[in-house]
Amino acid sequence: MDGAAIIEQLMTTEVRTDPYPLYAKARELGPVAPAGDGMFVVSGYAAVKKVLRTPAFGVATAEMTEYAAHSSLALLGRSILQRNAPDQPRVRSLIASVFTARRVAALRPAVEAAVGRLLDGMAEQGADGSSVDFMDAFAFRLPVGVICELLGVPEQDRYRFRGLTSDLTVALEIMQDLDGLAAADEAADELAGYFTELAAERLARPQDDLVTDLARIAAADDERLSARELLANLVLLLVAGFETTTNLLGNGLALLFRHPEAAAGLRRGTITPAGFTDEVLRFDAPVQATGRVALEPGLVVEGLPIPPGSGLTLLIGSANHDPARYERPEVFDPTRTDSQPLSFGGGTHFCLGSQLARLEAEVAVPALLDRLPRLAPGGVPTRRDRLVLRGYETLPVTVR
Repeated sequence: MDGAAIIEQLMTTEVRTDPYPLYAKARELGPVAPAGDGMFVVSGYAAVKKVLRTPAFGVATAEMTEYAAHSSLALLGRSILQRNAPDQPRVRSLIASVFTARRVAALRPAVEAAVGRLLDGMAEQGADGSSVDFMDAFAFRLPVGVICELLGVPEQDRYRFRGLTSDLTVALEIMQDLDGLAAADEAADELAGYFTELAAERLARPQDDLVTDLARIAAADDERLSARELLANLVLLLVAGFETTTNLLGNGLALLFRHPEAAAGLRRGTITPAGFTDEVLRFDAPVQATGRVALEPGLVVEGLPIPPGSGLTLLIGSANHDPARYERPEVFDPTRTDSQPLSFGGGTHFCLGSQLARLEAEVAVPALLDRLPRLAPGGVPTRRDRLVLRGYETLPVTVR
């Protein structure tokens, strides 16, 4: 098996269900391997980390591709997720100036209150012994509520977003062709229209939220933040604000069911919520892959020259299981003290919402075990047929 076969198999449902055996085969080719047609597959921890942290490896922008014909790809392509310098650091700094660590830390009481309400709802819903879908009742509702509170999205609008963002994020997957983007394009148009109206409303009636702050910047100086950049990044903040955390919570609960000793350790205090969260991020990362492009000549990764214009598929899930970095990487061990998963990316594209995702998980998991001590699997879970954003579609539980 060569690098091209690895990438081809990543697009099959069978591999997306459990990609880790294929990752092991990828690492057998070396930490970096050619994949044909100017492509490379990067599977080793040190190699993925270096590429993520090297500015000369940028993202593929709309100008580099024919993607602009699809509104989903065009919209995401105007966000900081898919921009390079000078646009990416310019806009990222503006978002970071209003999406501050202090603002996130101040959300803890609101997160704790939201967790309590949602767990009460689960307890009531499952009081008769019927199963409750954890993904819908909790894993989606907690982070979407928190990010919408930050953004300033009215409560009555929040729960419409799960289907829309699910459709839109197909555009982030590794694809052989673009034929399957009709629903993603429709979702992009609807989300852009929604935030166009919300930004205009916040300019007319300002509130203490991110939409107001960013809309004011765009209205005052189009060169600092254009109207199209405003919309693209508001959509990105919404999507990134709950998609990853929803998957983190679902993957974490599934691992607790498979490893009851971890739940016991959390209850006893021998496992910390932060350690558990880190190990979930490492062991079954909610983001499994990303892409980069070599923007400059002379780049070398693990001794392999990478010509300018080359595309690199970074297998984050493989890097997090690299035996050259982790002892017994296939063992779920939330007592690890050396875990530095690459699941939030790195360098200039490191996830701005990482602190918020950790806060939500570290509050939610102990509260879940305390409030629902008899929580148990309530049926067969279903995985989303995705690779890049790895998580569950449904995860039925009983609360007894």
